[in-house]
Amino acid sequence: MSETIPASWAPVLDPVLATPEARQLGGWLRAEEEAGKAIYPPRGTRLKALELTPLDEVRVVILGQDPYHGPGQAHGLCFSVPEGVDAPPSLKNVFKELESDLGQPRPDHGNLESWARQGVLLLNNTLTVERGNAGSHAGKGWDAITDACVAAVAERGEPSVFVLWGSHAQGKARRIVALQGETRHLLIRSPHPSPLSAHRGFFGSKPFSQANAFLEANGRGAVDWRL
Repeated sequence: MSETIPASWAPVLDPVLATPEARQLGGWLRAEEEAGKAIYPPRGTRLKALELTPLDEVRVVILGQDPYHGPGQAHGLCFSVPEGVDAPPSLKNVFKELESDLGQPRPDHGNLESWARQGVLLLNNTLTVERGNAGSHAGKGWDAITDACVAAVAERGEPSVFVLWGSHAQGKARRIVALQGETRHLLIRSPHPSPLSAHRGFFGSKPFSQANAFLEANGRGAVDWRL
C-alpha cells in the first residue's frame, strides 16, 4: 500500500498490512487508478484520520461507512469536507443536532479536523471509493484494517466513546462488545444522519453532550465541538 502508516498505529496495522489480503487491496487500488478511474480521497490522504488522531490520544470514535464520492469532498475524515466545499446533507444534519444538543451555532464550513486533533477518530469503514459510485470499494479489504483500528481503541484501558450512527456502524461495534463488553466504554447508537433516516431518532439523540458527560466523568476531559 502506498500510504504511510502513522507511527502510533504501526504496531496495530503492520501485521494486518503484511497479510495477502492487504497486499491484494494495494494491488487492486493501483490497477483501478492505472485504468483511469478516479479514486477518492486522493493518495496521501487516505489515512488522514490516523495521522491526526494518534492511538494513545483517541477519546471518541465516530464510524462512517465510506468516503464521499463527489469531486473535492473526501479528504480522509468521515463526514468531513475541506473548507470551501458545501457540507453534504448528512453533515448538515450532524450540525443541526450539534446546534440542538449544545446550543452552538451551525458552523460555516464542514472541515472537522479540529475534532480529530482533539482525539476524535473520524474513521470510515472503507477508506476509498470510486468517483460517483458509493460503496464501490466495500469488501475489497479495508475492513480488516479498520476493524484492527477499532479493536485497538477498545482494548486500551482508557474509557472511550464510540458514536455509532446507522446499522452499518452498529454492526462493526460488535467487535467492541466482544472485546470489552459495554462496561468500560460508552456506545452511543442512533440512526444515521442521512436525510433518509435522521428523523427516525438521530435528531434528539444528543451524542455530543452524552460523549462529553462520559469523558468528564472518567477524567478524560470534554471535547470542544465548536468549529
